[in-house]
Amino acid sequence: MNKIIICIFVIITSSFISSCSTALGDYQDVDKPFDIKQYFDGKVIAWGMVQDYSNKVSRRFCVEIEGSWQGNNGVLAEKFYFSDGEITYRNWQLSKKIDGSYEGQAEDVVGTAIGKHQGFAFQFQYELSLVVEDETYQVSMDDWMYQLDESRVMNKTSMSKLGVKVAEITLFFDKQAQVQQCPSGKET
Repeated sequence: MNKIIICIFVIITSSFISSCSTALGDYQDVDKPFDIKQYFDGKVIAWGMVQDYSNKVSRRFCVEIEGSWQGNNGVLAEKFYFSDGEITYRNWQLSKKIDGSYEGQAEDVVGTAIGKHQGFAFQFQYELSLVVEDETYQVSMDDWMYQLDESRVMNKTSMSKLGVKVAEITLFFDKQAQVQQCPSGKET
C-alpha cells in the first residue's frame, strides 16, 4: 500500500512540476528578435558546464563554433574541449522553414531537432545519443537560448531520460570574445 501511495505522489508531483514549465509563448516580441542565422554566422566561442541530477558540476568545457549559411540552410561545426582533456565534435545541418521554425540534424542526434523562437528566446528540442563510459543512452534535450545583446547568448539545456531530469547544461556564448580559441585537449 505504501508503494502505491508513493507512486501516486510521484506522478502528481511530476505533473505539477511539468505544468509550471516555461513556454516559448511566454516571451514577447522585441524590437530586434533573436536571429540564429545572423548570430551563428562566422566564429563564436562558448564556455559551459554540465551539472548532474544533484546539481554537482560534473564537467566543464569550451566550444568553438564555426557557422556558415547558404540561404536558409546552414552548417554549425562545433568543437568541444572538455576540462578532462577530451575533444569531441558535432556538425549541425540546419534548415529554416517558411514558418520561421528550424530543423536540424547532427551525427549524434536521433531523428530531427525542432527549433522555434519568440522575441529574444530560441528553443531547440531533440533526442541525443549520448555515450558515457562505453554505454550509449538516448536522452531528451530541451535547449533554451536567450540573447542578452548583439554579442552574448546564455543557454540552459535540460537533459532528461524517461521524463526525469538527469543533467543540466549551461553555456555562455560570446561572438566578440578576444580569445577565439579554446585551450587544447586530447582528441577522441
